This record gives sequence, structure tokens and C-alpha cells, in this order.
Amino acid sequence: MAVLFVLGFSSGLPLYLTGSTLQAWLVSAGVDLGRIATLSAIGLAYTFKFVWAPVFDWLELPFLGRRRGWMLALQVALIAAIAAMGAVDPVAAPGLLAALALAVAVLSASQDIVIDAYKADVLAPGERAAGASAYVIGYRTAMLGTGALALVMADHVVWPAIYATMAAFGLVGIAGTLLAREPPRPGPRRAAGVLPALWLPIGELWRRLGARGFAIAVGFTALYKLGDYFAQTLIIPFLKSGAGFRFTEIAAIYQGLGYASTVIGGVGAGALVARLGMARVLIGFGLLQAATNLLYAWLALAGASVPIFCAAVLCDGIANAMGTAAFVAYLMSVCSPAMSATQLALLTSLSSVGQRVLGAAFADELVARAGWWGFFAATSAMAIPGLLLARAAARREFAPPGRDP
Repeated sequence: MAVLFVLGFSSGLPLYLTGSTLQAWLVSAGVDLGRIATLSAIGLAYTFKFVWAPVFDWLELPFLGRRRGWMLALQVALIAAIAAMGAVDPVAAPGLLAALALAVAVLSASQDIVIDAYKADVLAPGERAAGASAYVIGYRTAMLGTGALALVMADHVVWPAIYATMAAFGLVGIAGTLLAREPPRPGPRRAAGVLPALWLPIGELWRRLGARGFAIAVGFTALYKLGDYFAQTLIIPFLKSGAGFRFTEIAAIYQGLGYASTVIGGVGAGALVARLGMARVLIGFGLLQAATNLLYAWLALAGASVPIFCAAVLCDGIANAMGTAAFVAYLMSVCSPAMSATQLALLTSLSSVGQRVLGAAFADELVARAGWWGFFAATSAMAIPGLLLARAAARREFAPPGRDP
């Protein structure tokens, strides 16, 4: 669990640096809202990561093993790419900044593929919820650094220094990789090209889950976090320009209080999933996630209200951590160890469509037409289809062959 916490930190480190922290940098540099929303399309790397995910199932580097070797290589590359990104002027060289941000996103998505596969391979079925919680808490700890710390630093130092500091935090992930134990390899397998490497994991899921189970798993994965992810597309521009908070306030409340609420929710989820069962927690946590978006709609109507802001962040952080832990545990239960990198990449790519595709294309238009309160009310309604599929998805908790207790 300690290693999963550290690997969660490594996985969460790059996310804000091409997301909300990058948004803050661009807002402070005077970049317009439409361009900021368009740049969120960089996150499509997370959506299409399944395209190159088979590489991590079929190809093994000549050091540290099948999973740890790739983790180390990607972590070293990320440190270099993040430092280089911070050295670019977003106004004078927007194309170069976008290219480096894309490189960070691709490397980050690749690291997520390998760490997700490592989690699925190393955890027994009874450990999945607790392992997912440890990972989520580590993930949010990194986001506290790249979010809260970066925003506080933004009021005092230049952005290149901020990104150089964040790059140095990548050494934590390297330490976690060196301390981790390599999970046993399921057996020698070889892919006969790109298409078979993609099709074999999909076909294995289809055969094991059946046509109906496969359709339910895919639909649920795509829709369960849709509203929550869509809301994150413009959260920093909303808090800064829409609600009128200063970066220091955003850092203290959205990042600081948000981190505390994530720890509470993550610890609670690890116990509740085992106690209540997958179906109940997916539905219950999903309802909470949808309801907390309405608190941001209230904040949009109230203006720069610190009490409402605190309530929204506290409730949203707890609900989001609980929902994410249950969701990740479900995804791990669906996958087979032999193909976990590709299968998890396919499923988690589907779950990111709301933010990476729909958010980039429609978020700023929705704000222009409905206002900020209408934007968050709409994201709450987006949760309904996923909730309708939650019970069917969790009716039987799929476990890959040979991993049942």
C-alpha cells in the first residue's frame, strides 16, 4: 500500500501541469478563454492511450522487469519534459508550449498505463479497494503540490521556477519504482502486429464477460464519471474569473481543503466497498458526485463566498475520492493480468471522454450560453446515465481467471 501511494504520487504529478496549473499560467499571461479550453484537448493523450498500450504488455525493457522497467524509463523522461515545458514563454512561443505539453501528456498517459497494470497485477481481489484508495490519496497528494503549491508560488516567483520544482518532485516516483516488487509475469506471450495486440485484449474481455456484460462494462465506464470530468475542464478559470477568487485562496481552499477531503474519502472508500458491496457504493458514491456539482452552481450564483466555496470543495473532494476508489476497483476486477495494461488503458480512456473530448469542444460554449451556474447544473445531470448502469455493471464483480480468492 505504501508503494501504491508513492506510485499514485508519481502518476498524479504531471496531470495539473498540463491541466489546471497550465490554465492558471495561461490566465495570468492573458491568454483568452477559448484558447485555454482548446488546449485542454492536449489531454486527448489520456483518451487515446489504448493505441500504444499493447507495447507495455508485449515488450519488456532489459532492466527491472516487465512493469518496473517501463515505469522508471517514463519517469525519467517526464522529469526532463516538465522542466523543458516550464522554460517556454506561452505568449511568444505558444506552439512550442503546446508541443511540450503534449509530450508531457503522452508520457504521463503512458506512465498511467503501466502503473494501472501494476496495480491490477499485484493486488489480490480483496485488496483492490484499499489499494485503489492508497493510490488515489497519493495521486491527490501530488496534485496538492502541482496545484496548491504551484498557485501559491505563482504569486511570488516566475513560472519556469515553478515547473522546475515540480519536475524535481518526479524523483519521488523513481524511488517508489525502485522499492516496488515486480509482479509475476502471467506467461510468455507475443503479439503479431498492432491490430492483433489491440484486438486480443478486447476479444478476451468479450469472451469472458459475454456480449451483454461487455456492453454494460463499456457503457458504464464511459458514463459514470462523465459529469465530474466535464466539470473539471474549466474549474480554475471559473474560480479565478467567474467566482473572483485570488490564486492564493484557490490554492488554500480548492487544493488544500480538497486534499484533506480526498484523504477522508479515500480512507472511507477502502472500508465501505468491502462492507457494502460494489453495487451499493457505485450508486451511492455516484449520487454524491452528481450532487456536489450543484454546490459549484450555487457558488456561481453567490459569487466569491468563502463558506460556500469551502462546503463545495469539502463535499466534492470526499464524494470524488470515494467514487474514484470504487470505480478503479471495479475496473481492476474486470481485467485479466496477462493483458491488464491494454484493457485498463481501453477502459480508462473511455472514462476520460467527458473531459478530454466533450469538454475541449463544448465547455466554453456551454458557459457562454448557460452561464457558470448552468454549466455546473448540466454537469450534474450528465451523471444520470452512468448511475442507471451502475447496478447492472456491479451485479457480478468480474474477477480474471486464477485471481479469485
